[in-house]
Amino acid sequence: MATTTTPNSLLIKTSNPSKPSFPRNPSNKNAFFTTASKFQSTKVTCTAQLQNPTPSTTKPTIPSQDRVFNFAAGPATLPEKVLKKAESELYNWRGCGMSVMEMSHRGKEFLSIIQKAESDLKTLLSIPSDYAVLFLQGGATTQFSAIPLNLCESNDQVDFLVTGSWGDKAFKEAQKFCKPNLIWSGKSEKYTKIPSFDSLEQNLNARYLHICANETIHGVEFKDYPTPKNKDGILVADMSSDFCSKPVDVSKFGIIYAGAQKNVGPSGVTIVIIRKDLIGDAQKITPVMLDYKIHAENNSLYNTPPCYGIYMCGLVFEDLLEQGGLVEVEKKNKKKAEILYNAIKESKGFYRSPVEKSVRSLMNVPFTLEKSELEAEFIKEAAKEKMVQLKGHRSVGGMRASIYNAMPLAGVEKLVAFMKDFQARHA
Repeated sequence: MATTTTPNSLLIKTSNPSKPSFPRNPSNKNAFFTTASKFQSTKVTCTAQLQNPTPSTTKPTIPSQDRVFNFAAGPATLPEKVLKKAESELYNWRGCGMSVMEMSHRGKEFLSIIQKAESDLKTLLSIPSDYAVLFLQGGATTQFSAIPLNLCESNDQVDFLVTGSWGDKAFKEAQKFCKPNLIWSGKSEKYTKIPSFDSLEQNLNARYLHICANETIHGVEFKDYPTPKNKDGILVADMSSDFCSKPVDVSKFGIIYAGAQKNVGPSGVTIVIIRKDLIGDAQKITPVMLDYKIHAENNSLYNTPPCYGIYMCGLVFEDLLEQGGLVEVEKKNKKKAEILYNAIKESKGFYRSPVEKSVRSLMNVPFTLEKSELEAEFIKEAAKEKMVQLKGHRSVGGMRASIYNAMPLAGVEKLVAFMKDFQARHA
């Protein structure tokens, strides 16, 4: 998708990246534009004044041949519209004379960015007023430590429902800071299913129940969520790989946390949505950078945050809202996943999905070949067709197509067409 060039930006695009760039404040404007005109492929969009600019109608596009379909699990593909807007604003953000990467995180410019990002996220997920949104660092993995440190005393019990590698990692990390109970694990069945919630033996004295809503590696996704039976009714979810892919009733959770690099931005930003009454009782040994109270009191600005990453998340949130919100986004995701899973089914066993049908992920689709010796050739040939990062996780093998929000329908359709052609040549 294309986007309108930001009116206050100075955007210079050239088909040859080795061409010299121009100074930010050229002293001789005539010489500047004379030099620029020598490059026939160069487009210059510039505003003479920064005050009250007229919106530009220029819509830059990226030729399709310049982009691959990136099926990586994360960092992952981002919306083309978002990338083009970031490109247009990179040099001079909305006429302020500097890039977002150069801003003080305490300046009015960046404050407007982070506040709007937070506001748009609250709109997208209909986040209740008694929840705080925190933009943090360290990835979701850091939250494996931060959550028990903030919610538990060292002797408190916590229930873990483990449906994949990330839930298992969270369980193991929690052992350092509390007394976790493994109430169910799918490891013996290679993490291909989710149990009936009624069969779970939850601990009534547990401080919270922890799940990983979508297991990126194994492609297992919760379609509904268990009701915690602990005394405080707290459900905690790692939503890294299906965050903002569908509507979620935030009020069912005590904490939702997610690394941004799957669906909502580049790597480097971790988002925590936490019920406010759960803030303020961290263990005394909690490092200051893991204390939710510190970050909440300082509006995620206790120290320098990942400013550019938060800016990018904000652009993604804007894009999701423009698409009609998460109800519409989920419809698109279901359509993409249906096409891919149907192709696997219709292959008559040439391609195989190891995951139980009822819990197959809309975001991460692992599959294997009946003839495993062909897997390397499949990945190699797909790359030649500009479909990359299809190799499965090293712990699982096979292939994995991550089809997050920003993966266009055309990408999935091209992959399916390739799969059918590959089967015809190798069956």
